[in-house]
Amino acid sequence: MARSGLSPARVIEAAAVLADHDGYATLTLASVAAELGVRLPSLYNHVDGLDALRRALSVRACAELHDTLAEAIGGRSGDDALRAAARAYRAWGRAHPGLYAASQVAPRPDDAEHVAAATRVVDTLVAALREHALGRDRAIHAIRVIRASLHGFVQLELSGGFGLPLKVDESYDHLMDVLLAGLAATAADRAHARSRKA
Repeated sequence: MARSGLSPARVIEAAAVLADHDGYATLTLASVAAELGVRLPSLYNHVDGLDALRRALSVRACAELHDTLAEAIGGRSGDDALRAAARAYRAWGRAHPGLYAASQVAPRPDDAEHVAAATRVVDTLVAALREHALGRDRAIHAIRVIRASLHGFVQLELSGGFGLPLKVDESYDHLMDVLLAGLAATAADRAHARSRKA
């Protein structure tokens, strides 16, 4: 890329390309400068060091993940919405492994922009869980369970961890079957507990 027109957005875009191609953990300012065809000191006019670049990449990743999930869910509801979100989550993680890794970085509590970007992802999933009537706190617990399960699956897949001769897509569907059955059981237990108090 040419040096002219260098901007924070172009620096972040170059970092995203490199993270997806070479890995988020290997990202350096030197590699971004080389990708952009500029000298390393030129980057400091647009980004305040590697930590700042990684933080900006994480904000972008959360925004992309949110948009991906929101589009997948669309007008769906209930289990259909959650299955659609899970499929989109896996597909996006496979297509953008570097951004996926960046999206998993928890924001600092005092970073309002990053917190807002991460919260939008959570709120999208909370909305998808609305039909299970879990309440916000239980929904957050459920999302943590779902996220941990999907993340573990995606990470294993990205690292080549599934070697047995069974279709991985079917295993992913089975994972969602188990998670949704657990959500249904939790919702039923909560409804039963409410009815006993009534």
